[in-house]
Amino acid sequence: MALSFFVQGVAFALLVTRIPAIQDRYGISDGQLPLFLAAVPVLAGVGSAATGRFVARRPPAAVLRWSQPVVLLSLPALGAGTVVWQAALALGVFGLAVGALDASMNMLGVSLQQAYGRSIMLGFHAAYSLGGILGTSLAWIGAHGDVPLLVSYLPAVLVLLPAALLGSRWYVGAGSPAPGDGANPPGSGGVPFGLLLPLCMVMAFAYIGDSTVANWSAKYLQDVLGSSEELATVPYGAYMVTTLLGRAVGDLGVRRFGGVTVVRSGTVLAVGGFAVVAVAPGPPAGVAGFTLLGLGLCVIVPQTFAAAGRLAVAGGGPGAGNAAVARLNVFTYVGFLIGAPLVGGLGDAWSYRGAMLVPMVLVLVTWRYARSFEPEDDRYGIGHERPRTVDVGRSGDEV
Repeated sequence: MALSFFVQGVAFALLVTRIPAIQDRYGISDGQLPLFLAAVPVLAGVGSAATGRFVARRPPAAVLRWSQPVVLLSLPALGAGTVVWQAALALGVFGLAVGALDASMNMLGVSLQQAYGRSIMLGFHAAYSLGGILGTSLAWIGAHGDVPLLVSYLPAVLVLLPAALLGSRWYVGAGSPAPGDGANPPGSGGVPFGLLLPLCMVMAFAYIGDSTVANWSAKYLQDVLGSSEELATVPYGAYMVTTLLGRAVGDLGVRRFGGVTVVRSGTVLAVGGFAVVAVAPGPPAGVAGFTLLGLGLCVIVPQTFAAAGRLAVAGGGPGAGNAAVARLNVFTYVGFLIGAPLVGGLGDAWSYRGAMLVPMVLVLVTWRYARSFEPEDDRYGIGHERPRTVDVGRSGDEV
């Protein structure tokens, strides 16, 4: 599973960091570009919702097994095209497949965490962050050397595609559906949306914060804080590194202190990071604020998926978690769609310093709903774990 998260991190970074090259290759105007960029998360939301229905009949592994190769192959297809409709088709395929991939990947991650009886989701997302750093580095090499898109994408795909196909042989439930393989059993039910809504809000707000860093950190440092163009590229890199580091040790924190403490600590760090950015007197303080944001936001998304899985199993049975994760995953794309235009619009109409306070307030909402991350009867922490030798692959009721 960690390999699948890693491959997805590389693929997504290779796409989003070469957007200027894609725009140049296809002659997409600045007015058309937002439509293309918005179409990807919209279609990803459609793919995620469709996956939630599909896994009622087939295990999530079946979706992950085909969606990851499609995501990878859409990259060289995008790099090989020459006219706008080809770019639209490749991006459309990427969007639908990436929604199915994200949903099924997190479904399997959540089910594995429930089987192991201890926090492991942050480790999976750490692999995604590592892949994102590698993908960004490869994209920088391609852009710095003025390498054509196809030539830039093809080597990565030729390496990652066989690895993903080989790794898919060991996905949980990769074979035919059977009891306990990850497919939703009949009568498994679901979670009422009202119960899931707080986690959906937390997920959307976390991705508004993430998209703020991705889309505006460089512009903020250069235009507001007066940094050089070279220094303006540092905040997002620092953000990615601290995201990786936070997720790499995050599971240990959840096991030791519990999910509520970890999520609330992350919320405080993220709010503090936005506050530092908003009042930063110069570039060094701005970089420090964006770095702090990485440590704070990194724990929220994996823990939100895990909390949705636990809530679903408690309310609807062992197979209900898949539908909950698919529904929750849609709100990652809601956050992407809202974040960039929200901060940009407020920055143009008011000030970019003031605009940074808006995602800060939204992320602060996570504190209010932190208890959703750790029900009292299912605490992941030292002294509360079930023995791995007994319960792997079994539900808590059987132990």
